[in-house]
Amino acid sequence: MITIRKMRPGEEMALWSLFYQTVRTVNIQDYTPEQVAIWAPDNCNEIAWKNRMQHIYPYVAVRKNAIVGYADVQTNGYIDHFFVDAKTQGKGVGKALMNVLFREGGNMSVARFYSNVSITAKPFFQRMGFQVVKVQQVEKAGAVFTNYIMEKRVEAQSAYTQVT
Repeated sequence: MITIRKMRPGEEMALWSLFYQTVRTVNIQDYTPEQVAIWAPDNCNEIAWKNRMQHIYPYVAVRKNAIVGYADVQTNGYIDHFFVDAKTQGKGVGKALMNVLFREGGNMSVARFYSNVSITAKPFFQRMGFQVVKVQQVEKAGAVFTNYIMEKRVEAQSAYTQVT
């Protein structure tokens, strides 16, 4: 069983560990070792990471008292982070997290969800109804990364119910 809740204070570095391990073991399928080392460096700037996690305030997926994924959605519909532990990918964790983001976005009247999606995550986002808006080449620390701006538009729900 998967439980999804908001991140709790003190869990930021557990999210770093999940992020690091996922990039290093899963995203390595689609990116070079040099790119992966830049994306998830061995040395984490703990203060910057904690500040970022506290700013985006993600949801975490918990199974058997272990964090197995995390994701956020901002008030403008932007999904900044979306990571699932390598050992639990393909077991419903990502889908459960995304459905929570969709529900939360609905509560915030989000009309468009969007994200910068890795090559690795692209098929999952497509299965969740996202479409590629643009292929982009992003430079970071001298390396060029291919990723995708993907979006999912949501039709506004009418405040009126039609009676026939």
